[in-house]
Parts: sequence; C-alpha cells; structure tokens
Amino acid sequence: MLAVGLARTGVATALFCAARNAKVTATEAKPESALGDVPAKLRAAGVTLELGGHTEKTFLAQDLIIPSPGVPADDPFLVAARSKKITVWSEIELAYRFQEGKLIGITGSNGKTTTTTLVHHILANSGVEAILAGNVGTALISVVEQTNARTVAVVELSSFQLELIERFRPDIGVMLNLTPDHLDRHKTMEAYARAKARLFENQTELDAAVLNADDAPTVGYAPKKPQLFWFSRKQAVKQGAYLKGEDLVVTHKGGEDFVMKAQEIPLAGAHNLENVLAAVMAARLAGVDAVSIGKAVRTFAGVEHRLEFVAEIAGVKYYNDSKATNVDATLKALDAFAGRILIILGGKDKGSDYTVLRKPLREKAILALLIGAASDKIEKQIAGSVAMERAETIERAVEIASQAAQAGDIVVLAPACASFDQFQSYEHRGRAFKELVRQIQRKSNGTVERQG
Repeated sequence: MLAVGLARTGVATALFCAARNAKVTATEAKPESALGDVPAKLRAAGVTLELGGHTEKTFLAQDLIIPSPGVPADDPFLVAARSKKITVWSEIELAYRFQEGKLIGITGSNGKTTTTTLVHHILANSGVEAILAGNVGTALISVVEQTNARTVAVVELSSFQLELIERFRPDIGVMLNLTPDHLDRHKTMEAYARAKARLFENQTELDAAVLNADDAPTVGYAPKKPQLFWFSRKQAVKQGAYLKGEDLVVTHKGGEDFVMKAQEIPLAGAHNLENVLAAVMAARLAGVDAVSIGKAVRTFAGVEHRLEFVAEIAGVKYYNDSKATNVDATLKALDAFAGRILIILGGKDKGSDYTVLRKPLREKAILALLIGAASDKIEKQIAGSVAMERAETIERAVEIASQAAQAGDIVVLAPACASFDQFQSYEHRGRAFKELVRQIQRKSNGTVERQG
C-alpha cells in the first residue's frame, strides 16, 4: 500500500500498515531534510520512502492508496490510480475496518472541534470509555487499537476525509451546519456539501443522524435511512435537543428531560449554544442521562483556538479564534460580542466571499487589521464598512491593536482564512497570537509593578 503525504495522518497510516506486515511505501513532496526524524522512524518499520516528489509509477504499483487529508481527491496521480481500479481510501475508511465498539462521527463547516471535544468530555465524565480522534488532532488510525466492544470513539470528520470513504458508517452521525468553505478545493458549494453528507451514506435504520433544524442547507441533506434527531435554538423539535425558553431540554423515546439553563453554558456565542445542543443529543443517544450531561457541560472549559479567552490587559480583552478559518466562523465570532471589536483578518484565501462581513463589521467593529496573502481581496470587499489598517503580519497587528484599544474593547483574532501563507497551521497561528498578547501582558505587569 501507499501512504501519500507524511504529516501526522500519513505517518500513522504507514506505521499501522507496516505493523500488520503490509508492503508499505510512503511518498512525500518535501525533501528528507524537511521531515525531521520521520524518515528514520519509517525506515526502521520497514517502510520504503519516496521523498522530494511523487511519481506516477509508484502510484500505479499499489493495491491500496491512502492519501493524507491535504491531498485532493482529484490529484492527477490518484485519478490515474483509480482509472486502473486501484483502491483509494481516506485514513478513516481504513481505520473503520479495524475499529471496535461504537463510533460517533461529527462534521459541519463550523463548530466541529468544540462539539467533538464536548461530546468526549460528557462521555468521559459520565463513566463511558470514550476515545477522542479524527480531525481534532489524533488520527483515528492511531487509536484504533485502543478500541474494544465497550468503547465509544468520538471522531471529528472533515469533508476531505469523507470524500474518500466506502463503507465507513458511524452509529451516530452529527452534521452541525453547512456554509461555504474549502471552495478552493471542492470548487462548488454543492460538491463540498455532498462530501459532508457522505457521513450518513452507509447508515441503516439502526443508526442515528443528528442535524441542525435551524440551518436550511443541512436540513436539505437529511438522510432517509437512519433515525432522525434534530437540535435547535429557535424551535421545539419532536425528537432531539432544543431551547425551551431559557432551558435546554432533550426529547427522546417519548420523554422530555431538562438538561440545564442556557445561562449555565460556559462558552460564549449563539453558535456555541448550537454546538452544546448537538453534543447533548449525541451524548443522550450514546446512553448518558440528562442530569449527567448537564453536569459535564457546566465543567467544560472550551477548546484552544475557538473563541479562547487569552488575557485582559488594561480593561481590553483578547480572544484567540484562530480556528475561524472561513467567513461564517468569523461572523459567529463577531456575533459573540456586543461591540467595540478590533479584529485581525487575513491569511490564505479559500475562495471566500468577504462582502458578507461588511454589515457586522459596520455594526460591531471599530478597526480591522489585515494580515497575510488575502489582504488585498479582503480590503476591497469590506471597504467602507470599518476603519482598516494593513498590518501584514500578526506581530504588527497585535502591536497596533494594543495601542489603539481602550478599556472595554475586544481584540479578537478571527481571520476568515487558512493559515498556510505565514504559518504551519491554525494552531501555530493561534499560539503565536497568544504569545504576543502575553508579551504585552508581561510588559504591562512590569510597568504596574515599577509604578507601585
């Protein structure tokens, strides 16, 4: 078999297959000098390496190809392989063939990591043997050996992973929302949505599908075979989780149970209310009672890079929402605060339409600081809605924001773009932002101490 790409997923896949006596080759566009200790580790496991580029000959010599999520499904070498009837799967498809126990699969354009992490948190705090995996950071293939008849794997799933499945089938599938994203890869919104909706493709009447009743595109992809459950913050649902006044309630098997008060949710923003409702329903379907669910949600600290509070300095609050890699996520970040926002926007464009940011920026923001490769496009599309400054780098953006902000203001990194123009990942970008804020905090504290 061939593992394409040697990031976390590719390395884990190659090692997993090598440990099962498969004849494994791994191919990577980067040279060996850029891969650290990975080549030595793979060679020690008996993996043949093709580094510094790919060759069609290597692809056509395989029985099975597992591309990393970052490799497009329409890559010419993958297309050539499929034309020769060579099997091409995503890593989650391979892992599914070996996984035991139950599987909860969670997808959507926004909120996946928060919801996946929250479901795992609820299960783990309720005595369930839960395993967290997928696009959240640990490849499912890396933890598949930990699964057994008692485990519940809670897996975040991207469109990139779902577009190359064959038999992959979650016991509980959750679709949070559908908004334009990754159009640079999928080309059209329809193709992107179809890839997401493959989550439900192999489900049967024994399985459950959980969908957002308030999101029209998601409703349009409701599957026919599995049992349907809904979540909503705007309307009552016959079977699902919803907001009843100020109460979160869940209706299941004919009964309605109180979970918690909405004001008890420790996460900011209406979008996080939706994420909690989805997690509540998934956990209830996994067998956790309403009281235990409410107790666990109250203790959830949130997820790094998702509207993460960083610091308050001289009355200015700083938030890291580096995971806001598309426009809809940035809209949700703007919606989470009352106003007087200084927002850092930009990075690598994903074919997005930034004009939809104009109205909320006009209403909520006082300054937009533009960074990265998408600065020109963003500046043109939001012109006239908010004061703007071309900061170019995140270092300069944080510096400008700290000088311009007054007590009561909010500084938020919510870029609406991918990070790959200036950073290795959105995590790298978010941690850089947090360190810059902490430097300002340390200087501020030092000033206060000297004055005192």
